[in-house]
Amino acid sequence: MVCNAFSDFSDGMVAEAPRTKWWDATETKRLTQLHGQVLFKRKPVQYLPQTVIEDDSSEVWVIPETNEVFTSYEPYLQRMDFYKQRRFICEITGHSGLTFFEALRSETEESREVNNSFPDALREPILRRIQFSIVSRVDSLVDEIYEEFKSDFYPGEAVLILLDDSTRLHGTIRDKANFAEQLYADGTIKTPAFARYLVKILDRQNEEALLDQDHITRDRKAFTKLMLRGFIKNNVTRESWTGAPWLVKPSVAETYKIPIEVPKHLQYGAKVAEKKAMKKADQDGFFGFFSSQQLPELKPAVKGQKSKLSAQDMAKSREAQYQEYQRSLNGNPSFLLPSNPLRPSKPPVVGDRKLAGHPAVVVKNEPRAPSPPPVKYPIEDLDLAPNPGKQHRPTLKFMMVGESEDDGAENLLLDDLEPETVGLLLETWDTLNVYCEVFQLDSFTFDDFIQAMRFSSDEVECELFVEVHCAVLKKLVNSSNDDGTVQISLPDFPVDDSDESEEEDEEEEAEEESPEPQAKPGRMTTRGSLAKEEAVTIKARINEDEPEETQIHRAGEMFEDCGWIDRLRKRDFRNGGWQLVMVGLLHQLSVRPRSEQVCNTILKHLAPLDREPTQQTVQEQYQTLDINLRTKALQMICMLSLETKAIRNYLEECSNQMTELRKEKIEYQKARKAGLIELRQLHQERKALQPEPEKAGKSPTPVPELDGLDDSRLEGDSEMVGDTEDEDIPRPRSLRGGIDRALERKRKQELEKERKEILAKQPKGSKQYQRVLKKIDEQKANIEKLQEQIETVENSLRETDCPRTRCLGLDRFCNRYWWFERNAMPYEGMPESSTAEARYANGRLWVQGPDAMEQAGFIDVTDEQRKQYQKHFQTTPAERKKHEEGPTHVSNACEWGYYEDPEAIEQLVEWLDSRGNRESKLLKELLLQQEYIAKYMKNRKAYLAETPDRAESEDIPAKRVTTRTKTYLDVNENGPRCLRWKNTTALSENGHLHVDPGRPAKRKRVSDDTRVTKAAKQTKQAKPLTRTRAQRKG
Repeated sequence: MVCNAFSDFSDGMVAEAPRTKWWDATETKRLTQLHGQVLFKRKPVQYLPQTVIEDDSSEVWVIPETNEVFTSYEPYLQRMDFYKQRRFICEITGHSGLTFFEALRSETEESREVNNSFPDALREPILRRIQFSIVSRVDSLVDEIYEEFKSDFYPGEAVLILLDDSTRLHGTIRDKANFAEQLYADGTIKTPAFARYLVKILDRQNEEALLDQDHITRDRKAFTKLMLRGFIKNNVTRESWTGAPWLVKPSVAETYKIPIEVPKHLQYGAKVAEKKAMKKADQDGFFGFFSSQQLPELKPAVKGQKSKLSAQDMAKSREAQYQEYQRSLNGNPSFLLPSNPLRPSKPPVVGDRKLAGHPAVVVKNEPRAPSPPPVKYPIEDLDLAPNPGKQHRPTLKFMMVGESEDDGAENLLLDDLEPETVGLLLETWDTLNVYCEVFQLDSFTFDDFIQAMRFSSDEVECELFVEVHCAVLKKLVNSSNDDGTVQISLPDFPVDDSDESEEEDEEEEAEEESPEPQAKPGRMTTRGSLAKEEAVTIKARINEDEPEETQIHRAGEMFEDCGWIDRLRKRDFRNGGWQLVMVGLLHQLSVRPRSEQVCNTILKHLAPLDREPTQQTVQEQYQTLDINLRTKALQMICMLSLETKAIRNYLEECSNQMTELRKEKIEYQKARKAGLIELRQLHQERKALQPEPEKAGKSPTPVPELDGLDDSRLEGDSEMVGDTEDEDIPRPRSLRGGIDRALERKRKQELEKERKEILAKQPKGSKQYQRVLKKIDEQKANIEKLQEQIETVENSLRETDCPRTRCLGLDRFCNRYWWFERNAMPYEGMPESSTAEARYANGRLWVQGPDAMEQAGFIDVTDEQRKQYQKHFQTTPAERKKHEEGPTHVSNACEWGYYEDPEAIEQLVEWLDSRGNRESKLLKELLLQQEYIAKYMKNRKAYLAETPDRAESEDIPAKRVTTRTKTYLDVNENGPRCLRWKNTTALSENGHLHVDPGRPAKRKRVSDDTRVTKAAKQTKQAKPLTRTRAQRKG
């Protein structure tokens, strides 16, 4: 137990500490990192080591400020005596004559004040500049840093702008560009280094200025030497030995990602070795000759006594004199004398090189070189030595026409897929499924999407293919009932030159009719003037002979009567209408240089020169359009749709929704934490009340909810997930060691059942004991319910994270691994989708090759780097990549491979090396998601292996809509799977498909841009997203 000890030295009662067998050894270190260090005799106070307490029932005394524990009262009083001396110094303020507790209080208050007042923008650059600096005095360091930073500014910093007319304006640094100094050939400075700053002027709305450091200054109170000194003392430490570097405190360095590993040449061991080497060099040198000799030891005689030499002392004196005599003869002091120099030595042997009386030279051994420090993992992946005996990476699979199960089906194009088309297909599929609520589309699997993009038939329309195009096109331009606004930026067509040429002809005729002015006196003709006239004549002939631009398609002739924007406003999509709109949009996008080649290639096929420019031509030509060109066209309009207001509103709603979900998650976590604490107390009460036979018998099985419960876990529950995009998306915490949720619930139920059976066989006990057991059961049910709510909120957070798709990570060769279901969509697609029975969305782990910069920096290195790498590892990075990746690999970012088997994922986990920087992060993410990846890979296999008999057994209502040229029907027997998809979302929200024109409404329809916002207001907790409200299946 902890005694409530009173002392004259303290302000009152000693704080109680929880009973335990050991005390947190890092608590004192954490306090000193947060609040600085109290000094005693100009050195940090050294705290006592932590005490090991063997008996829980023993009394202890604690000093809360230092977390020191005493098992006896006498040492506790002595330590408090020491802390109450007025000999301590506050490190930040420099105030002396304080007690330890006063100094610690001053440190804490001054630290808080300095942190609040010091500019945020200067913290990181100053700390990076100070890290590992060897300036010994803090005053010199403050002066050096102040002079370096007083005319240097950083983004986010509030500054004063000095105009030429002495006007001062307030501003904020937005961006900074540094320019290095320029030197002449002789080394003199041509232009000194300078910087340019983009400053936002706060006193003038929407104004910015590009200034140099001469026109910018800080407020005098914002950055002073006193503030800088306090900031350095609060955040930086330095050891007491000579030459020790300044080090940023670990907690602060972690915040600003500052490296804390001290270079070898600045470490204490290196400094000591350097001093020893210098001392040895001095001793071995000429001037260290006499300094190396041992002088006679002189001791003062005892006062009041005469110096009397004994026989032994006289013998020592004679021996010393003899040694000095030998030195004077030999001239070399580095020798060893025999044990008894007065004893006559043997006569020298004839022929022996050693002369009698010459000393033996002592050979000094060189100090052993310090062993290199152990490698701290993780490190750069390619710096790890290759393992020749290890199996290569699992074999990748590639999307190729002719190798899939769908290639035998009818009405599918057999065009070869280009490597870059796979990436475009994935990008388009991901965009359509992430924003399916904005587009009013049912979600669909990637396999059905690929099949729909290959589908081509003159008799049957693929609803998935048609609805996807029409839904995206409708977002680009509002309907005529909704003001018909164009929601995207489009390039303008070049102005026709025919009108300008007619105006020029009229001007020329007018000039001919006007009277000619009198001829000016002619100038003298020279060779230069004749050459100029000849050049003008040749240029005019070249312009006349220039052929007119050749026509490659007839897209422009299709919109003489009605433009594509007007058709899109009227939602005229039937009978080739949407294909014609696509032609008009691509024709206008072809004006942009970046899109010109792709658009013209597509338009050559859709509006060929040998066919009439009609709507029917476009409809027929789209049926035979190559899948690569189909994909490029759809990807272009999907990227355009991201500019629309509807998508921006949706992203804003998602951001607000994520904020609300995070708050909701924190409330659930707090409630769960309180419930676990109460459950622990109830179990303590149960142990005290349980009957004697139960105490003597076998104890019941521990309660699963209390397994592994500790303070760190409770504290971790209350952490809020960051809103920045660089942070990882919150995922369900693995409270079950990676076991699936259903299996974990089953295990808990079995444990609970076993525990209840054991309790049932024991005596019932008192009524109070029964009431406690009932409360425990109720509390456990409440905690389990809260845990399910937390997991539901975490899953909703994952599905609502729509701004970008997050990859799992990179391997040693910078290949990226993507699992597209990781965020922004349900694992199994939208639960209300017409193909929800598939129970998967993509079902594959995709591998993308490295981009050009990564390829050049890690694989295709320079000759010098390749030679160094081969010297260390007997192979080059390119050869290592070829060997370790096996027969299949992806060479660049345009190439994609995939894994579709859970066994391949297990092999990939074994292949990855956790000692590398990139692969350690990838392995962590892959292990977190492995269970889900394997589950939906199996679901995909089951869906693709589905037989027509199973499709016939599904009660799906068949629809048949006959038009002039196409028939829409539900094919469940022999048709491709993509024909089973129906856009039930558009039917339920609009009453018709996207391809059909809107029905006339009695009142003004709600615009597409505000539909999501208004839907959000109708929900109870401002949850506009259907995917977060629906019950999940996975």
